[in-house]
Amino acid sequence: MNRKYIKDRFLLPVSAILLSLVLFVSAEVPKKSSNVEWLRQMEVTAASMVLLNNQAGVVPLENLSESRIASVNLGSVYSGEFDSILNKYAEVKSFSAQAYERQSGSQSLNKLSSDLKFYNIIIVQVNDVVLSDAGIQSFLADLDSEKDRQLIITMQGDARSLKYLDSVSCPILWTSDKSPVSANYGAQAIFGGAEMYARLPYGISEKFKLGDGYSTTATRLKYTVPEELGIDGFELETSINKIMAKAIAQRATPGAAVMVVKDGKVIFNKAYGSHTYSNDPVAEPDKVEDIFDLASVTKVSATTIAAMRLYEQGKLDLDESLGTYFPLARSTSKNSLSIKELMLHEAGLTPFIPFYSSLKPTDHSSDSSSEYSVKVADGYYLRSNYYEDVMLPRMLTTRLESRGRYEYSDLSMYFIKEVIERQSMNRLDQYVLNEFYKPLGMHTAGFNPRNRFDKSRIVPTENDTYFRKTLVAGYVHDQGAAMAGGVAGHAGLFASANDLAILFQMLLNGGTYGGLQYFNPNTISLFTSKQSSTSRRGLGFDRWNPATGSYPSELASPETYGHTGFTGTCVWVDPKFKLIYIFLSNRVHEQTANKLSSMNIRPAIQDAVYKAILKAQ
Repeated sequence: MNRKYIKDRFLLPVSAILLSLVLFVSAEVPKKSSNVEWLRQMEVTAASMVLLNNQAGVVPLENLSESRIASVNLGSVYSGEFDSILNKYAEVKSFSAQAYERQSGSQSLNKLSSDLKFYNIIIVQVNDVVLSDAGIQSFLADLDSEKDRQLIITMQGDARSLKYLDSVSCPILWTSDKSPVSANYGAQAIFGGAEMYARLPYGISEKFKLGDGYSTTATRLKYTVPEELGIDGFELETSINKIMAKAIAQRATPGAAVMVVKDGKVIFNKAYGSHTYSNDPVAEPDKVEDIFDLASVTKVSATTIAAMRLYEQGKLDLDESLGTYFPLARSTSKNSLSIKELMLHEAGLTPFIPFYSSLKPTDHSSDSSSEYSVKVADGYYLRSNYYEDVMLPRMLTTRLESRGRYEYSDLSMYFIKEVIERQSMNRLDQYVLNEFYKPLGMHTAGFNPRNRFDKSRIVPTENDTYFRKTLVAGYVHDQGAAMAGGVAGHAGLFASANDLAILFQMLLNGGTYGGLQYFNPNTISLFTSKQSSTSRRGLGFDRWNPATGSYPSELASPETYGHTGFTGTCVWVDPKFKLIYIFLSNRVHEQTANKLSSMNIRPAIQDAVYKAILKAQ
């Protein structure tokens, strides 16, 4: 960033830009010239947005575990852009004073205040015009005075209106600019996606003096354009568009979401296609915030990170046997298998058991009851405790075929889940939710998403004609995971691309994110580095393949780690390039699911990203 250039232009107003420019972070990438202009205006905003009243260090927000956040619009034209960005960092509920005024008239602010009682962080957008209203001032003062509630105010417009905020003690983000760019930047700054360093250009009152302002550093993902890193965004988008157009045209997948993070900055985030192959004109288009079935990406995004946490706490020894932690294994051939062998897929376990093929008519019902309580899909309920009574004993009695050699098996993560739950004394889904997803702000990530989200937000996977006889939408595609109640160590996790980016940026950062430390860097290095003499694998993590040098893509460095998923997903982290590549799809929507792989869609896009980066160097 050329700060001298920005400083020289400090007092110049920032003109509003076209709506298409700000849609970048939610759907489309602007053309090259637009990207450059967007970046220029963002830099101007960065040098002119001032943070006041932040002596307590409230901004940027840190631990989000117990946060219930509301965004209140008291007159900003660009609240849509502001709230869209906020929701990339955490779940934020939007309120509009204008809507309350239409419903409640003169009592609108009282009704709004009442509805905000369930939120402990309230972010208010206000402009210089409405701030002169005594009712607004009183409303803000009341919110600021509540001890267990944190208020943050963003104010756009004439700095002289800051005098109306002399009495409040909460943080204030001020800029003279009224534009979608300043709304975007302010939202990022509140969560630490963007830094703050500007100072008041002149004195306003006894409280707000010339040169006042607080500085912050970036602690979370930043949402920007590739040009900030010298990458040609137009060429990058064109390359990815061509690959995805081919994939959709040849029915390799109905649609997908692609995200690229470089140097802690989201530089590409776009959705393609639709939820299904339907020719219906009202078919649901894919959106970047859609929630996908991650399939085996669950192994690294839930089960492995849980194991890493227990390892750091001294509750999990990689060299100890399965039987040490899982009593049911002690009388079986699985007793002596080490945790390390399981996580490297070197335990000699059966690769896959088609549990659904052994179901009897008495094992399932179309109606729920105390006897049939495990919901596998809409209108399909499995017998209660089927997993404990049938599936787990069957896994424990399978033969060991190739111990010491690499043989990828889902059973290993079934067993690791059991270990995690016994050692944490918590269900896997609740453990990762409370230990990682909530504090990180990952509000879409989790198991059994139909319990929390509308069906329309979840991309449907397979039109199952052989087991559940329905379109599987919001229930895990993997049959065994579904029969285990939707929570398994190898599959069952759903999330948006953005939530995965948050999690893996934390790992790429060496275990820190949003000002909090989640892991020791040595733990991350141990689990993500090559740990086997017989395969490329890390502990739980898949890695770059030295045998071919072309997996996961031709240009990936030997440091690369991540995982793929059968539903057509992948996440790859390349520490050498400080790069995260995420691809989410529902390729199994048709049973000819191998096209995405045979056409090399995922690695082709990944290589297109590397080429764009290398060209910019």
